[in-house]
Amino acid sequence: MSALEEIRNRFKNDHFATDATGIVIDSAEPGKAACSLTLEERHMNANNAPMGGAIFTLVDFACAVASNGYSERVTVSQNVSITFLSPAKGKRLIAEASCLREGRTTALYAVDVRDELGTYVAHATANGYILQ
Repeated sequence: MSALEEIRNRFKNDHFATDATGIVIDSAEPGKAACSLTLEERHMNANNAPMGGAIFTLVDFACAVASNGYSERVTVSQNVSITFLSPAKGKRLIAEASCLREGRTTALYAVDVRDELGTYVAHATANGYILQ
């Protein structure tokens, strides 16, 4: 089993992100992850744009994979700030999360969300609390 398959297997029980929302893990390495979401009608709001909650879930999951995928420590979200920049023009959202700083008990991640056409959809910063 490849490292990516092992990480996908590790996160398979995150049912809201993977089953209900349909997010997939595209790549992962220590402190980094890329996850994507193929947009469907269920992800859209009344204006036919992706719902902020769907984008936030993608951000949160990408951050979880980046912070926990290659670590024995358990990191949970403590605070997330997201700025929605533009409605997606494409059919697939890609979130790229990367660790900016990891300390003894806290960590800081940046997550950028773009669609497959390059539209910059959202930017988020996430503070993680390291439980163990």
